[in-house]
Amino acid sequence: MNNVIMRKIIVTSEYQPLSSKKGEVASVEISASPNNTGVVFFRGDDGSDVSWLPGEYHSLNRVNISELFLKGTPGDVVTIIGGTW
Repeated sequence: MNNVIMRKIIVTSEYQPLSSKKGEVASVEISASPNNTGVVFFRGDDGSDVSWLPGEYHSLNRVNISELFLKGTPGDVVTIIGGTW
């Protein structure tokens, strides 16, 4: 079943997943808002922080978004647009 994903995530200072649905595989564009006041940190596959500057975005194809985690300046925004096709 194909589903559209459009989410606005409010960033917190603690890591949070991009999806609460375990095993949610999707092709998405993830964007750190250009209006953010700080960088957003994604947890890298080796556990390190990977920083995204305000306005930075990347397209990811067929990834389990429930295994992607982010943190940063509380109140900043990350959007996710895509689908489960």
